[in-house]
Amino acid sequence: MGWLVGSSTYDIISVSDDELIVRIIQAGDGFAWYHKFTSTKPTQDAGYVYNDLVWEDDFNTDGAPDATNWTYDLGTTDTFGNNGWGNGELQTYTNNAENVKVEGGSLKITAKSDGSGGYTSARLKSQGLRKFPYGRIEVRAKLPASAGTWPAIWMLGSNYTTVGWPTCGEIDIMEQTGANKDNTLGTLHWYNTTANSNASYGETTAVADASSDFHLYTVEWSDTSIKIYLDDVSFFQMDNDSTLPFNADFFMILNIAMGGTLGGDIDPGFTEDTMEIDYVKVFQ
Repeated sequence: MGWLVGSSTYDIISVSDDELIVRIIQAGDGFAWYHKFTSTKPTQDAGYVYNDLVWEDDFNTDGAPDATNWTYDLGTTDTFGNNGWGNGELQTYTNNAENVKVEGGSLKITAKSDGSGGYTSARLKSQGLRKFPYGRIEVRAKLPASAGTWPAIWMLGSNYTTVGWPTCGEIDIMEQTGANKDNTLGTLHWYNTTANSNASYGETTAVADASSDFHLYTVEWSDTSIKIYLDDVSFFQMDNDSTLPFNADFFMILNIAMGGTLGGDIDPGFTEDTMEIDYVKVFQ
């Protein structure tokens, strides 16, 4: 680094492994300026509104996911009969331990090749068990690295089975495309009744080492706004109001899809890959 001091003098006040404090004394008037250089990225309070923990699953009991918190979507079609869940996905969802289990303090969802051109995976949901109107939902997760995997941490309106998608509303806290593992997407989907058309709004942010390190994926959602965060830094915000579906109960979904609209082309040599979730917490 360099610092132009001009017609001045400077001295080093202190130096350590990660901090340098320099004093610059201007010629003539003798004014002193103090500058701190650091190799540690400054932290900033996220300013969350909801801070009372009302529910969590920390996945500390090995075996199947807690049946009081999670159930399964199974097969390749959704409630309305859309093959590949309407996205052209190629996996078959199971509740088999090879695809979903709690082990070593984490929930592990694993997508696998069946060796003959097909794929299995798992899609957990809290539908009918845990639902939330507003709050801060945070999930600490490590994502799969393989091309063609489409991991997602998201929410659907609890009236999904009666009104369908996107009328129920969808909150995507984290999605990652199969081709770009250096970004994460935050997106909302809904039905625009005025225009009689599907509507969505999304933003993307860079995430380093998403497949080798855990990161915190968070949404804070109220009757006036929805904000999505990566590691407590907001990268998405949209106003909420009474015309939108985001004012009712929503349930959680955790899954890895294969291929499809965001998964794209699957690595021909793919065998298996895992999304590992340390915990899910809800604050209100």
